[in-house]
Amino acid sequence: MRRVFGSVRARAALGATVVVAVALVAAGLAVLQVLRADLVDQARLKARTDAREVASRIAAGTGYRALELDEDVPVQVVDEDGRVRAVSEDLEAVTGTGSASVTPVGPGSGPGPDGGGDADDDGDGDDDDDAGQVSSEEEYGHGSARIDGETGDYVWAAVEVTDRRGTEVTVYAGAPLATERDAVSTARDAMLIGLPLLLLVVAAVTWLVTRRALRPVEGIRREMAAITASTDLSRRVPEPGTHDEVARLARTTNETLAALEASVARQRAFVADASHELRSPVASLRTQLEVGAAHPELLDVDGAVEDVVRLQRLAADLLLLARLDAGERPHDGSPVALDALVREELAQRTGDRVPVRTEVAPVAVRGSRGQLSRVLGNLVDNAQRHARGGVRVAVREEGRWAVLQVADDGEGVPEGERERIFERFVRLDDARSRDDGGAGLGLAIARDVVVRHGGTLTVSAAPEGGALFEMRLPSG
Repeated sequence: MRRVFGSVRARAALGATVVVAVALVAAGLAVLQVLRADLVDQARLKARTDAREVASRIAAGTGYRALELDEDVPVQVVDEDGRVRAVSEDLEAVTGTGSASVTPVGPGSGPGPDGGGDADDDGDGDDDDDAGQVSSEEEYGHGSARIDGETGDYVWAAVEVTDRRGTEVTVYAGAPLATERDAVSTARDAMLIGLPLLLLVVAAVTWLVTRRALRPVEGIRREMAAITASTDLSRRVPEPGTHDEVARLARTTNETLAALEASVARQRAFVADASHELRSPVASLRTQLEVGAAHPELLDVDGAVEDVVRLQRLAADLLLLARLDAGERPHDGSPVALDALVREELAQRTGDRVPVRTEVAPVAVRGSRGQLSRVLGNLVDNAQRHARGGVRVAVREEGRWAVLQVADDGEGVPEGERERIFERFVRLDDARSRDDGGAGLGLAIARDVVVRHGGTLTVSAAPEGGALFEMRLPSG
């Protein structure tokens, strides 16, 4: 069963068929109920009309034997004592009325003054007595009647009437329910025949429409499978020319592939650059150790230590970048006083090439104190490498932002290079010429940390003539 309905097309067709089936069954039941009620109301109306027509004739003075009841309409007239005064012709049996008898009482039952017949001699109602009265209300009931050997179900209308002599009788007139049952049965049979055919059409149409709608999805799936098998991330899935959800899925998939391709390319470049940066200090250290092993008097201990320190810093930077690439965010969200952080960081720096001037105001941010300290250290290190005579560090609050600025009086950063310097392993020519130029990871690490703290890090021209690095973080 799971395999049969394992596809979206099958589930959509089944779901649509079930919904339509439930709706049609409910609508069909409602239609049958309304049809049945309408036909029963029509039968009641006919029975009431026939009963009132007979009652009006009795009230007008027509004798019971002179009523001339139609054999097609079952009518029974019953008095207060349950005696049958009149019945329609060919009525052989009846249920649901005031009496089960279909035999009128003999002579003497009429409304005449002596009980021996009608009030007038010819039974035409032409006497001098006042007219009778017909009740304004009627009652309904269900029963059966046999007329001329045929039995059927009827709805009975009962109307009370008082004749000219003051005798109260009840007129029962029936209307057959065969028409109602035949109509309901015909409608029900038509629904039972048409419902499966309609459901089959709904299922087929839903299957075809869903298949056509999902055809691009299958193309996307095949292309994704081919990309996965070939590991060629430059390929893209086909985008349909529609504006529906499938087209948006294809566009999003291609955007994801593009981002994945860029990420893989970035990782490959990162590995290549890291290997290149590690090769030089490792080779230098190995050379010094080999020379020292062969000629101990020529061993450059200070150079070896410097290479080890450089390797240590590079390894730490690579490890931090790896954690940032993995999505690491600041775990410690406690407030960090930027002014105090600047004072502590600068107090620990004893080997700076040029003096550092500070302009700090009390302001706090939320984040990792260690990572923010790393950002400040990288910015100051970069300013120290390029400054001529001094570095300025300023902290202030602007609205809901905490601003930290590090400026130098060096050559500055050309406008076309102001974004590229934040890329990994990027160093400008003047930085490459210095022995302590670093690996080109400090600014990349600083921006990644700031971005993960919800802020920004930019570079512009400083009033002193050099570069001005500005970090903005939400204050708090």
